Amino acid sequence: MRIHILGICGTFMAGVAQIAKQAGHDVVGSDQNVYPPMSTQLEAQGIQLFNGFDAQHIDSTVDCVIVGNVIKRGNPAMEYVLEKNLPYVSGPQWLAETILRDRWVLAVSGTHGKTTTTSMLAWILEYAKQSPGFLIGGVPENFGVSARMGAGSHFVIEADEYDSAFFDKRSKFIHYHPKTLILNNLEFDHADIFPDLEAIKQQFHYLVRTVPGNGLIVRHAEDVNLQATLDKGCWTPVITFGGKEGVWQAEMLKTDGSYFSVKHKGVDVGEVSWSLLGRHNVENALASIAAAHHAGVAIDQALEALPYFKNVKRRMEVKGEKAGITIYDDFAHHPTAISTTLAGLRAKIGDARLVVVLEFGSYTMRTGVHKDTIKNSLDAADIVICKRPEQDTWGLEKILKDFAQPTALFDNVDSLVTGLTQQLKPGDHVVVMSNSGFGGIHQKLLSAI
Repeated sequence: MRIHILGICGTFMAGVAQIAKQAGHDVVGSDQNVYPPMSTQLEAQGIQLFNGFDAQHIDSTVDCVIVGNVIKRGNPAMEYVLEKNLPYVSGPQWLAETILRDRWVLAVSGTHGKTTTTSMLAWILEYAKQSPGFLIGGVPENFGVSARMGAGSHFVIEADEYDSAFFDKRSKFIHYHPKTLILNNLEFDHADIFPDLEAIKQQFHYLVRTVPGNGLIVRHAEDVNLQATLDKGCWTPVITFGGKEGVWQAEMLKTDGSYFSVKHKGVDVGEVSWSLLGRHNVENALASIAAAHHAGVAIDQALEALPYFKNVKRRMEVKGEKAGITIYDDFAHHPTAISTTLAGLRAKIGDARLVVVLEFGSYTMRTGVHKDTIKNSLDAADIVICKRPEQDTWGLEKILKDFAQPTALFDNVDSLVTGLTQQLKPGDHVVVMSNSGFGGIHQKLLSAI
């Protein structure tokens, strides 16, 4: 099949492209501002890329056009597809109908922790020699690629609640029909497409409706929003993790989460010492162990796999150390994720100075949806540095003045780097938190120190 992918350089769509190529299809794609590393990763797979959305890039004899959710009406390439009546489909629908139909799908959903947990689950299955396929919204260090077909019967997928395409406003995960479903947590996010929390709950309820009676739902034991969603109707066995009542529980043997024990149904089953930090990652591990156990992996084998798990790029990734100052890159961009991530690092570094550099990158953050909770999420920080969001009509500067710790607000990356480097001293830990490239700030900081 000859396939053209519109919006191919997005993380999800690039994964679809790689899987389509591995499945034997002839794949090309278009995107705006094509640049490394995604462009080079796709080209290494033998996938031709077109820069821009010129209609001439699309062969009129193409068998299928796969449309990313960044594409909107008015896009020249999309208008050409419609006018020529070329066959088109969303990425999630193509994946479901072409790749997932005959696989045991293990889907990982939730507001936070999807990428890490999906990567962790895929690694456990890989360690157990099951050769799973996977599609992950990041690049797991254990694999070096974000997606692959896999030779086994299992397919692990990051089940995103974002919409599928401009013509299909259902959440992506509605298409996947998992046999094993992880529900990590549920909070309000994606204010650009969801009016309120209830709208997100409704999409998660639709997801629950797709899980068969012989499947399994693995959910956090203490998340009230997940419970409310399941109360709408559930036809699948449910097993819980985390909290005080979970079937799968963990005890932190080190406060930073780098060493913990695991209990299953109240029985100690083993311990894990690994490189990850924070209770949130310990609970991600519990979810992964439970899902892998449902897929046939012995508990002791899952525990053996975790010390070899290398996490995902941009999840507390150390970008460098200079003059005794450590620079981290982290993808967290929601108050809950920010809070749990910083708590894990604080437990590790003790009284060392923790500096947080925050970009309000997501639509939800930059429009001030979380303005009332951002202060508490940064309690672990000694200094808070922010880049002013483009849509700062909600008063970030005033909010920062109420912080107990020193804060600063800069209009651009260069002035931020200059201002911050004047304050840094040996022993500092600087965590850059953003879901974008943030203007290359990590390397600029390292160069300026």
